[in-house]
Amino acid sequence: MNEIPQRDLRNNVSAVLRAAEAGAEYTVTVGGRPVARLGPYRARQWVAREDVAALLATPTDPELLTDLVAHDLDTGLENDPWTER
Repeated sequence: MNEIPQRDLRNNVSAVLRAAEAGAEYTVTVGGRPVARLGPYRARQWVAREDVAALLATPTDPELLTDLVAHDLDTGLENDPWTER
């Protein structure tokens, strides 16, 4: 990531914004201290409901609950209203 002093950003804002739009990323500095990041705009990307449901239905680590119980760690599931009883 490129560093750009605030003074250079102010004096060359059009060129810097064109570069950011093309994919360049900058750390804006004031007095040598980093104060902001500047880069291309990334619009939020929506995910289909079915894809989210599939992700939530499949645990990333099916052994996690077993490991927590085996190590006598509080899972909090006894107070979880979403846990099947």
